[in-house]
Amino acid sequence: MFAITGITGKVGGAAARALLSAGQGVRAVARDPGRARQWAEQGCDVATADMTDAGALTRAFAGMDGVFILIPPVFDPSPGFPESAAVVGAVREALLAARPGKAVCLSTIGAQATQENLLTQLTRMEQALGNLPVPVTFLRPGWFMENAAWDVPSAREGKIASFLQPLDRRIPMVATADVGRVAASLLQDTWSGTRVVELEGPSRIAPNDIAAAFAKVLHRPVHAEAVPRDTWESLFRSQGMRHPGPRMRMIDGFNEGWIDFEGDQGAIRKGEVTLETVLGELVASAG
Repeated sequence: MFAITGITGKVGGAAARALLSAGQGVRAVARDPGRARQWAEQGCDVATADMTDAGALTRAFAGMDGVFILIPPVFDPSPGFPESAAVVGAVREALLAARPGKAVCLSTIGAQATQENLLTQLTRMEQALGNLPVPVTFLRPGWFMENAAWDVPSAREGKIASFLQPLDRRIPMVATADVGRVAASLLQDTWSGTRVVELEGPSRIAPNDIAAAFAKVLHRPVHAEAVPRDTWESLFRSQGMRHPGPRMRMIDGFNEGWIDFEGDQGAIRKGEVTLETVLGELVASAG
């Protein structure tokens, strides 16, 4: 049986569905048992645990053949990243105590970057969990295609505003369905020690490609416009962010190229889901 944290989200849910389809047992680890009810109805065991509660996580991970670790995202972290640090500390303690057969941890493209940015939270996760006495895989996916959900309303009006720049520069992106599917596959692998697996979609994507895909899905012209860098901070603060610096530096990292994959191009795994498929689903779900 495999314990899945973050099962109520897109990636965790995709991983659980893939495991169930493969005939594997799944333990749904969720803070709110009500939100995990649908998984119980599909035959999953349910363990209630807050991701900062080492004791509850230990009980959830005990006896498992493997666990999938998904650190809840914090998009506006306090200085020093204390929110994610509390989760990572509890997860490390639980893995040491429960000693499951293996762990697959959702990390990120660019986790090896030395410049501090929003993704540094996952860099520190890798550092904290990389020396455990259980086999660990860090799954590093590219930029999530589903981030384009924010662009659906403006795309309907004929344009998308892009922080990724220049508009014709392609970067690794991937669908959450592929991330969950690969996570499930990795959980069923056998390996020793710590390893990194990098993952992107079928092809790399530029903002202009996102606009073109929206145009196909919406059956109307759509173009991308770059958001000037000197407006980012005031814009993010107007949206309620208190500490926009890490997010800005993350976007800089993609735009400047220091957030990228670390391994050889030939070793990067490829997903199957296309951008147009993801955007079609986002538009349909938006109504």
